[in-house]
Amino acid sequence: MERKPVGIEAIFNPRSVAVVGASDNPRKLGSHVMKSLTQGGYPGKIFPINPGKDEILGIKTYPSLLHVPEEVDLSIIVLPAEQVPQTIKECKEKGIYGIILITAGFKEIEDKRGEALQREIKDLSDQFGIKIIGPNTFGVVNLRLPLNASFTPEFSWVEKGGISFISQSGGMSHLMAFLSMKSQVGFSKIIGLGNRCNVDFADMVEYLNEDPETEVIAMYLEGIDHPRRLMEVAERAKGEKPIIAYKVGQSLTSDMASQFHTGSLAGKHKIYEGAFKKAGVLTVESSEELLDAAKALAICPLPEGNNVAVLSGQAGPGMAACDVCETEGLSLSPFSPEVQKRIEELLPPLAIRTNPVDMGPAWYDSGAIKGIVRAVLEDRNIDAIILCIMFASANRAAVGTLSDLLLQGGKDKPVICCLSSPAGIWDEEIKRLERSGIPNYPTPERAAKTLANLLRYKKIVEKKE
Repeated sequence: MERKPVGIEAIFNPRSVAVVGASDNPRKLGSHVMKSLTQGGYPGKIFPINPGKDEILGIKTYPSLLHVPEEVDLSIIVLPAEQVPQTIKECKEKGIYGIILITAGFKEIEDKRGEALQREIKDLSDQFGIKIIGPNTFGVVNLRLPLNASFTPEFSWVEKGGISFISQSGGMSHLMAFLSMKSQVGFSKIIGLGNRCNVDFADMVEYLNEDPETEVIAMYLEGIDHPRRLMEVAERAKGEKPIIAYKVGQSLTSDMASQFHTGSLAGKHKIYEGAFKKAGVLTVESSEELLDAAKALAICPLPEGNNVAVLSGQAGPGMAACDVCETEGLSLSPFSPEVQKRIEELLPPLAIRTNPVDMGPAWYDSGAIKGIVRAVLEDRNIDAIILCIMFASANRAAVGTLSDLLLQGGKDKPVICCLSSPAGIWDEEIKRLERSGIPNYPTPERAAKTLANLLRYKKIVEKKE
């Protein structure tokens, strides 16, 4: 007999889900949660709970949890805040040990009654051994099951992949999901912790570090209730899976705003930065940088050192990448004498033939382009490559020409690309490269910054920074 999942496992991998507060009214969140589950392809049983309905979306509805005749693993609660304590008691009676509490109106509001109500539900859930994601959350998404236990059906459009994202903010979770769709980045799980009743960042990092479907853990943080425990859990995971953190609260304004958003102060930013580094966590400074770094860490190898080659189809993008490399402490090292000689033989005299290399003058000679890239891939003086090619009619076949070579040579040293074309021209080639461990970014600056973060992560884990 299959073992009943409990706690956090019941939240991510339930065999059955009850929606307490289910609705067919599109103005109510209970309606959107039902659509998320049904449209997202959830394979388990769904039990809508609503005493005023016989069915919702064609699914038989029950007046309460206690009227459901079968086992329920996960309860998604979308009820007014004052009804939540009684519902938690019914969950215990029904044998439900995992809850997603979407309801708001707890410690995030400027009313002491909200804080008291959150204390009450925490005490109840701890007493009963129930794990709660929330309150004040958009929900949870497990794209691998699939399970879209949120109030946004469109989360099901996100590609499956190896990144799991933990966030205090539902808005940031939505932003990251929508950015991922544009960037073709795959997620395993998206988790909105909300007010963190009795499941915090440390609990999630601990769970995801053991999760075989998670390759990289990414976090957006405002305040941390138990920072010491998070750092201890992260340090235990060091070297097993990359962990990346984007923590806001550098300014006094955002620090105070976070108190009213999720009920906790962000704290001293520099102290957190140092603690994260000690724990082996890579810190970033924007949502785009978080997504870029997570994407690369999920699919490509780390550089052995900081010697970088910039190869560009046009001089300008290569120069932009070089500026970021210099700012980030990456070295544009000379090529080995043998490789330099091969490049000089393949490029015309007026081209830029030292690092960075302007390959533009050779675009009509595919053999020359492949020869340059192959030579640099084989150069032991070079630890990583940034390849920038902007589409033009003259180089339409460039990426296709290089694909096989890059796939063969980019397995040991990272190749970070900025391949840019009008929609539909290089899309398939880029997808093929990314599936094989060569990430692509929309600008040369983001490609170079990502490479710098790969090296920073390596140094942090090896305690060299």
